Amino acid sequence: MRRTLGLATALTLVAGVCAAQDSKSLTIEGESMISKTAAPAHMENVDTIYSGWHFRSTETQALETDDFDNPAMVFVDQAIDLWETADGSEGNSCSSCHENVEDFAGLRAKMPRVENGELVAMEDLVNECRTERMGAEAWKWSGGQMTAMTSLIGLQSRGMPVDVKIDGDAAPFWEQGKELYYTQVGQLQMACSNCHEDNYGVMIRADHLSQGQINGFPTYRLKNTKMNSSHGRFKGCMKNIRATPYNEGGPEFKALELYLASRGQGLSVETPSVRN
Repeated sequence: MRRTLGLATALTLVAGVCAAQDSKSLTIEGESMISKTAAPAHMENVDTIYSGWHFRSTETQALETDDFDNPAMVFVDQAIDLWETADGSEGNSCSSCHENVEDFAGLRAKMPRVENGELVAMEDLVNECRTERMGAEAWKWSGGQMTAMTSLIGLQSRGMPVDVKIDGDAAPFWEQGKELYYTQVGQLQMACSNCHEDNYGVMIRADHLSQGQINGFPTYRLKNTKMNSSHGRFKGCMKNIRATPYNEGGPEFKALELYLASRGQGLSVETPSVRN
């Protein structure tokens, strides 16, 4: 059962009427995507999950269906050049160890994951290669080089269903992410769930609230004309509710990333997607 925003919050933030997600089918480069499916069993308050694509305008939706029109592909091309560029004291490039980026097919669908008792995201894997194998400086978590590279790697999994592990050694991180998702913070005392579970489909000012699915990240946002990481988006949301954001790449946001990925289990990876 979906709840609604409290009256005070609604008067402060929400303007407009309910505009539910559409029922279109998403096809990218002729490949059908799973953009709507039954919610995973652990989601008690939602029956069906929807890709954020369903909440965008027709014009924005169209950009994602054709790689020639998708503005994110400019950054993917930049990453292809970075892939072949030697950097650091060891004189290595990504391709020195990983000959074909296509070998990473399936990786994006299973991230983040636990390695040696720690929860790691794709950005961690990239920076580990840079610092440990290339002798190069780590890239900024949401910097242009990093989001371009994670877009390229993520693209190799496009069309594959999100399938993150949430049991076993991943369970405590998943529980931490779940707690963060439902905890009200900031001056507006709001949680992720207030917008993306209780009120998806509602217009909040000029934006159509989605379920907050992250199966398309990194995503190109028309708002800032660049690739955006999921952690960068988390940070922006926290600022919007006047809360102090956690650090990008920090344990809180990585746990939240795992929990949000688990809420999209079964949706196709859309990386790189296009959003407002």
